[in-house]
Amino acid sequence: MSIQDISNLTGITAHTLRYYEKNGLIHSIARGTNGRRQYSSADLAWIRFLVRLRSTGMSIRQMQQIAELRRKGPATTKERRILLEAHKKKLAEQIEKLQEHYEVINEKIEIYRKWELEN
Repeated sequence: MSIQDISNLTGITAHTLRYYEKNGLIHSIARGTNGRRQYSSADLAWIRFLVRLRSTGMSIRQMQQIAELRRKGPATTKERRILLEAHKKKLAEQIEKLQEHYEVINEKIEIYRKWELEN
């Protein structure tokens, strides 16, 4: 797949894909005889995972750590799991706070609905 194909499939720009490769989030991508990047289905799966991590607020630095551990192979599985568990815990805390905000906003909406009926 070309860089444009990957961009279309993941929703991230070709510029971001090059940035990810330059900064070690993506290993060096194979090149065709024309010198253009040729992504595999495994590359696509990894990039989709990176997009998910970024979308959930993981820092580039943390993503680099996971990518580096991944390159080192199965011996780093435990370290990768620990990093993801820490991120999961952070996400759970954010979800809890968002739920609290949601409930307060919902309560305010109900108050306004009552006021509308009274007037």
